[in-house]
Amino acid sequence: MALGKDYATQECSIASALEVIGERWTLLVIRDAFYGVRRYNDFLVHLGIPRAVLASRLQALTAQGILEKRRYQESPPRDEYVLTDRGIALWPTLRALGLWGREHLTGRQLRIFRHAACGTELGPYSDCPTCGTVVAVPDVEVVPGPDLGRDPADPVSRALLRPKRLLQPVEVDPA
Repeated sequence: MALGKDYATQECSIASALEVIGERWTLLVIRDAFYGVRRYNDFLVHLGIPRAVLASRLQALTAQGILEKRRYQESPPRDEYVLTDRGIALWPTLRALGLWGREHLTGRQLRIFRHAACGTELGPYSDCPTCGTVVAVPDVEVVPGPDLGRDPADPVSRALLRPKRLLQPVEVDPA
């Protein structure tokens, strides 16, 4: 029996969410958008994703209102992809998946998420134990964890070795 392409028979909000973000690569595209990756080529290089798949995922995420396509250059025309409020609302999901993967699968801390205002590592619900608040996504700083390789091959990964706030554009050095 062939595997269906949707969850039409499921009356479930998880199934509905999977219709939008459940395809392979989609959550990694969203993860990279949180890291500040905005340009097609930067997604392509960092993810190692086939061009057609990336184009399809970006188109679908834009159609669903998770990413917004913005023109940053007119000649030649070039666009970037920025998370919308709807996309930013996925942060708790990505945070929880990352923590689950670390605890139950890899045991490795590749990135540390901390409150930019005080430097405290976030709790599991993006809470700051020091300040006693839930930290808004733009106030989260991501830094390399102790288990992250320090000599990555691609320029996006190299740029992500520098501490930066989520959602801020990643600054990729050419070559």
